[in-house]
Amino acid sequence: MPMAWNEGRASEIIRQHEGREGPLLPILHDVQAEFGCIPAPAIPQIAEALNLTRAEVHGVVSFYHDFREAPAGRHVLKLCRAEACQSMQGEALAERVLDRFGLDWGGTTPDGHLTVEATYCLGLCACAPSALLDGEPRGRLTRESIEALVREIGVQEIGR
Repeated sequence: MPMAWNEGRASEIIRQHEGREGPLLPILHDVQAEFGCIPAPAIPQIAEALNLTRAEVHGVVSFYHDFREAPAGRHVLKLCRAEACQSMQGEALAERVLDRFGLDWGGTTPDGHLTVEATYCLGLCACAPSALLDGEPRGRLTRESIEALVREIGVQEIGR
């Protein structure tokens, strides 16, 4: 369970990477692992410690899809949007999931139970369409298997 923002703890994380070449990404990964996201106050703190601008740090956070500015839900479903999955009706399945929970890409259900994110190629092209549920690969997705995933994690439907 991620902890609440703590400037002192963030300073410890930054110090752990002191002297390391190219420490920004490892620091961001560790901050997100600790706090569940990259909290806004972390950006100027990291920037100052690494002698970067806030814009440079924010640019990295916003560029990489795996970094979040708000905590994810208890479960994270990453749906592949690459060509192989699209060719196997992955886009229709993705739209069904988003509509079912009333979400846009990167959104989290109001109860905080599920976050749905896009990812671009999981390397499971032979098993398209594919996804990751809490880091576990799922392949050959169908309407039925999506229903099974929903039951497995116990998330409530919302719909748009």
